[in-house]
Amino acid sequence: MDKIIQRYQFLLDTTDTRFLRYNHDLIDWNDRMIAIVGARGVGKTTLLLQHIKLHLPVKESLYVSADDFYFTNHQLLDFAEDFHRMGGKYLFVDEIHKYAGWSKEMKLIYDYLPHLHVVFTGSSILDIFKGTDDLSRRVLLYKMAGMSFREYLNMRYGLNLPAYTLRQVLNLEVKTPGVEFPLATFKEYLKNGYYPFARQGNYFERLLQTVQTTLETDIPMFARMNASTAIKLKQLMAVLAQSVPFKPNYSKLAEIIGIDRQSLADYIQYMIKAGLLLQLYDATGGIRGLGKVNKIYLENTNLAYLLGEDKADIGNIRETFFLNQTTTSLNVFASPQSDFLIDEYTFEIGGRKKGNTQLKGVDNAYIIKDDIEYGFAHTIPLWHFGFLY
Repeated sequence: MDKIIQRYQFLLDTTDTRFLRYNHDLIDWNDRMIAIVGARGVGKTTLLLQHIKLHLPVKESLYVSADDFYFTNHQLLDFAEDFHRMGGKYLFVDEIHKYAGWSKEMKLIYDYLPHLHVVFTGSSILDIFKGTDDLSRRVLLYKMAGMSFREYLNMRYGLNLPAYTLRQVLNLEVKTPGVEFPLATFKEYLKNGYYPFARQGNYFERLLQTVQTTLETDIPMFARMNASTAIKLKQLMAVLAQSVPFKPNYSKLAEIIGIDRQSLADYIQYMIKAGLLLQLYDATGGIRGLGKVNKIYLENTNLAYLLGEDKADIGNIRETFFLNQTTTSLNVFASPQSDFLIDEYTFEIGGRKKGNTQLKGVDNAYIIKDDIEYGFAHTIPLWHFGFLY
């Protein structure tokens, strides 16, 4: 355990706390067991270390990654008990999905160590309530998205711009004091601002590695796939990247990839859970009974630029941004009259010259325009929807 403590203290010393993600203050850190799940690269590790550094006694806290070599011949439960006996009160376990049998041991830790607070992170593909080891009554679950445009501005310029409700966005209340050219920064964000490693160098190389690891390791490990199946996942991702927004034709796509239709549906669900794709449903089933899948998008615009390269379609980029930023906190559906439907509001997405002919006679309809800095009446700048979280 000494080496784990040394690594923990080094990580803590090198953790930057100047910029905190949107969900730090939304988490009830006092709960006994907390799970934070999200796609690879969205900043879960940094979030844990920042919270320890800012709010907890270092000697009573410990961070460890579940893929540490220590756990090749030690059990997580034994580790937690040893830490608790040493006076530990706050245990943070990163990448729990890489530890076999994690749910059973987390249940035992909760039951046997009632005075120990545990926070663990996992891949968004992980279903923490799946299986026989019931954690549903024990763990508080939080899902973590990539950075909003608001967060990117705060990180880039050292600001503290607030988030806005949908109603405030529609009322044109978004303000950006300290940002002289929001449209120019918005173009940056669309290409390389969704993941917190945007402030590091070699962004696209890091993002490509993130995608490859998700497809080659995370999904196959979770779904117990073999190497040849992992190759099919990469082929599928490449095809989807060139055809989004993709209107589901599973039979045709399965034929292209060389797999059966049911396997294709499973692969797409894994990729959605892993934070690589987004589904847009028809509104026919309402919020509780989802309708048919209307379209499939890449999860964020950075992926569209990475995988689509010079073929990234600006119309797709705009729709992807809108869906990505709104679906984090709102229920978004395909509109029968236009592009998107949120509650009673209909949204048509386009460029500066987009007209409103398509929305005539539609109540509560808004034109969302790219390449404009200011809105008026029912015309809203696209980048304003990056302030919802």
